[in-house]
Amino acid sequence: MPWFFTDEEINSEKYNISGETARHILKSLRMKTGEELTLVTPAGVQNDCRICDISGELLAVEILKSYPCENEPETKATLYQALPKGDKMELIIQKCVELGISKIVPVLTARCISRPDEKSMKKKLVRWNKIAKEAASQSRRGIIPEVAEVISFKKAVEYCKENDVNLIFYELGGKSIKKILNNQPESVGFFVGSEGGFEENEIGLALENGIEAATLGKRILRAETAPIAALSIIMYELNEMDSVSTTGKEFANDRNYLCNEN
Repeated sequence: MPWFFTDEEINSEKYNISGETARHILKSLRMKTGEELTLVTPAGVQNDCRICDISGELLAVEILKSYPCENEPETKATLYQALPKGDKMELIIQKCVELGISKIVPVLTARCISRPDEKSMKKKLVRWNKIAKEAASQSRRGIIPEVAEVISFKKAVEYCKENDVNLIFYELGGKSIKKILNNQPESVGFFVGSEGGFEENEIGLALENGIEAATLGKRILRAETAPIAALSIIMYELNEMDSVSTTGKEFANDRNYLCNEN
């Protein structure tokens, strides 16, 4: 069933879809009256819908059932990614969203070769967030992970203190991810460098602020491979790769949510 996101909560038996989403449904997917799709709201409520009316580039759907989307990891993971060269960030965003990232923060470090100006950065952010939305829809996420504005390494070290655990991947070694995540944290932040890695003073600043040096093994991974590998391991170690056994049926029966099963 095609999967889409809304910009607002759905509080009625019918909902109108317009704009880019409607055009994609009607022109790209060529969906017709009677076909079903899924809409997920900003609060993570999953709505199973059926198209009931089409008028030009506007379509209306009837809500068949509503319940919490169960596709989100329990652990919130934030990637602090040093800006890589070229379009590597696009691949990183796409794959990390598929794997369950909650937020991606681009970071400007001493060894970043990519240093876009403010105008270019604004354009990149728009594109990056569009990629995140498309990846979230493709992988059936319950949220659209945010790609935040680029910040300095120093600010990233300060901001990451809101996480329960923080890691920084360092090519000269560190602890295994498994050892660092042995207490099942609710939120994890992890830093990955650009092509040149991190400078020693950046590693020193991170360690001084409670961020633990971590390793991805003896081999040196490319800038675009490391965050994908790191997030995969983090999700595995936190049991976030297990299948979900429930389907939201109990929630669907909650009188506070619409559930007109036809």
